[in-house]
Amino acid sequence: MELERLVVIWCPELQQEGARGEEARRFVQVVARAGELCPWVHPVRLGVCALPARGPSRFFGGEAVVVSRLVEAVEEEAGVGVADGLFAAILAARSRLIVPAGGTAEFLGPWSVATLARPELAVTLQRLGVTTLGRFAALPAGHVSDRFGADAALCHQVARGESGELPGVRDRSIERRLRVARGEDPDLGAEPPPYQPGFFGGASAADTRAALSFARVQERLGVDAVLVGRVQGGRDPATQSVLVPWGSPAAGAAGAAGAPWPGRLPPPAPTRVLGVPRRAEVVDEAGRAVEVSGRGLLNGGMDRLSVDGGPWQQVVSWAGPWPVTERWWTVRRRRARLQVVTADGVAWLLCTERAQWWVEALYD
Repeated sequence: MELERLVVIWCPELQQEGARGEEARRFVQVVARAGELCPWVHPVRLGVCALPARGPSRFFGGEAVVVSRLVEAVEEEAGVGVADGLFAAILAARSRLIVPAGGTAEFLGPWSVATLARPELAVTLQRLGVTTLGRFAALPAGHVSDRFGADAALCHQVARGESGELPGVRDRSIERRLRVARGEDPDLGAEPPPYQPGFFGGASAADTRAALSFARVQERLGVDAVLVGRVQGGRDPATQSVLVPWGSPAAGAAGAAGAPWPGRLPPPAPTRVLGVPRRAEVVDEAGRAVEVSGRGLLNGGMDRLSVDGGPWQQVVSWAGPWPVTERWWTVRRRRARLQVVTADGVAWLLCTERAQWWVEALYD
């Protein structure tokens, strides 16, 4: 079977999407610029796209000219290569080579078996001394199928140049992700949407319109124009939430909120976190300043609280303290927090450090 000859554009800096999601937007531009020069450009996965070589090479007068024009058009740090079959063409793009027609098996020969992206198979082959695709291709096909299974047999065909593509090379969600990055209507049936689902679990038409609006705003004003809140791990109330660009992987990713955080406050979480903590004083019945010892214990009962030098409020109940000791990694910090309710019905989150009290947050 004759393999389709493909041109592949490989952008190493766009292979992994960061928290802000700008890689997908840059890759949209790569595909668009390549499409202006050559039609039928298809994204394979993030940072990799392919197009048939026959038509453009006839139009421009050779594969070398096509490669040169694509390198100039892309405006990204990219490798462009040509080979028979998608698997070999991707490796050719990584090497910035044009593999002669019919030369796939010879080109693949020196490459490591690890390029098959089958870790268990690669480890087994390497233990047997089969370290390259050339050595793997030299094994009898029947033995490979019987010894390693059907998937290994497919890999063997690719290594021999008899098949051009391995299962799993293409990212099935890439088309949808690029439509979202372009601000177009995403295919909601392909995978869960990157925004809040509707009340009954599905995505409503309003959700879709909102998503398209957000994408267009980001396209015009930048990715930071639309931000969403995300809960993450941390000990301080102010660090347990962060704003990230809408549509980025971090917007829907689960943070490390459930990880163990020694000294972290128990629920409920405060409803209002102060951007700038307010100075406070806490005294016992005798009017002496209340402090937290090095063992995390109060030196007396809490009787009254004053915030920013204001009037004293009677303390009716409190919980804590919760000590926090951090050594990062030059200055040792020792703090403690308490939840305090005063007679006027206000619930406060207090923090003490170096014998000074601060109001960090309030509860409703």
